[in-house]
Amino acid sequence: MKKFIFYTLIICSGLSCKKNNDKTCNLNTASVAGSYKVTAARYKATATSPETDYYSQLFPDACERDDIITLNANGSATFTDAGVKCSPPGDDVSTWSLSGNTITIDGGPANVDSFNCSAITVSEADVFTAGDKLIIVLTRQ
Repeated sequence: MKKFIFYTLIICSGLSCKKNNDKTCNLNTASVAGSYKVTAARYKATATSPETDYYSQLFPDACERDDIITLNANGSATFTDAGVKCSPPGDDVSTWSLSGNTITIDGGPANVDSFNCSAITVSEADVFTAGDKLIIVLTRQ
């Protein structure tokens, strides 16, 4: 389950980029590459359901809430069990790639809803049941 969560969280590519600190943010591997922390998670049970806060359900243990995900420009990804350590630690390595609005981490694709060089909002449909949607916000560290 932990790998599923990490793969879901590292979904990143984008529909568009906005200016960040007066610099144009182009969506490509180089601009997405960096270290991120999950700062929000929301869940929709159906397309017409309201979004609900899902952060504490996705990360029930404090040791998971401060982890850092590093997407390297060479296509590798590193998961670092930062701050409060889990037992066993959640450190891991994987791969990632970017193609259009889809990022694939270790074979698990997901959509990007937005990317502004400071944060990535990603989503995956049909996570637990048909028609549901999990939305994750990753903030650059």
